[in-house]
Amino acid sequence: MKLSEFKFDLPNELMATHPAAHRDEARMMVLHRDSGKIEHKIFKDIITYFDEGDVLVTNNTKVFPARLYGNKEKTGAKIEVFLLRELDKRIHLWDVLVDPARKIRVGNKLYFGDSDLVAEVIDNTTSRGRTIKFLYDGPDEDFYKIVHSLGETPLPKYIKREPEPEDEERYQTVYAEVTGAVAAPTAGLHFTKEVLKRLELKGVDVAPVTLHVGLGTFRPVDVEDLTKHKMDSEQFFVTEETAKIVNKALDAKKRVCAVGTTTMRALESSVSANNRLKPNEGWTDRFIFPPYDFKIANALITNFHMPESTLLMMAAAFGGYDLVMEAYRTAIKEEYKFFSYGDVMLIL
Repeated sequence: MKLSEFKFDLPNELMATHPAAHRDEARMMVLHRDSGKIEHKIFKDIITYFDEGDVLVTNNTKVFPARLYGNKEKTGAKIEVFLLRELDKRIHLWDVLVDPARKIRVGNKLYFGDSDLVAEVIDNTTSRGRTIKFLYDGPDEDFYKIVHSLGETPLPKYIKREPEPEDEERYQTVYAEVTGAVAAPTAGLHFTKEVLKRLELKGVDVAPVTLHVGLGTFRPVDVEDLTKHKMDSEQFFVTEETAKIVNKALDAKKRVCAVGTTTMRALESSVSANNRLKPNEGWTDRFIFPPYDFKIANALITNFHMPESTLLMMAAAFGGYDLVMEAYRTAIKEEYKFFSYGDVMLIL
């Protein structure tokens, strides 16, 4: 398929800048692939679509405050440093993005706030990318505490406001456990402890995988031929216990629902020869767009995404291109909210 087939006009007022007042009261569009039927619900209604023995697969990655602000030595220029991933824990070596990049060269030192934290630029990786080394000799625990205290909740750039105190909680799922993401797995933001408890009482299993969401999630596709687009690699983990729960449901012909496109990527990167889920860990750069034969999940929960985004492409691959694009036209007409803090779609 072509990039231009995923283009649509989205009014600015439909881009959510704040979450719904209550997580589970976001609007939810339900898409039935077999009939093409579209329903309009509230997220907490999700309970009614799952039964005993069904499985929800969640992404339990935890967002860390990845956006820091430092000052360049000598000039004092303010520099944004966005932490992408830790390359070497022993020497605090990180892949980062810097802004403005033109001011930052190899050998420059950056100073952070009133803390003792200093970083040296070691290498250039891309136009905005750098490898930096934090010059810190104290205990690891203290280093991460300092980073946490200095860092900001890494709201996506299209949310054009400063982070607020509530973002620290709301840009995080209630089941986040494993620190490592620089962007939230946003489909999971709608779950509350109450909704999860009600699902549990119905006999629905919740099985976690981990995929540490990177900024590649938001990277624009800049080639018309989708086969030429390369995804950024993201680290993932699928445990033996989760594989067992999912495979039991598949064998019983139950519903297996991926909560979010990040979860779906982890599942599709861990398929055994007999089309079952296998325990696995590593890095995945799997790019899913139509047509695609999904092997594990038979339902998907996902937010409403940007035009021409890889997330929209995966939703279209799962729900069917024509049906999903019709659903997006309906969402715009019905004024659903889009993007990370927006409303949600359940594809069955």
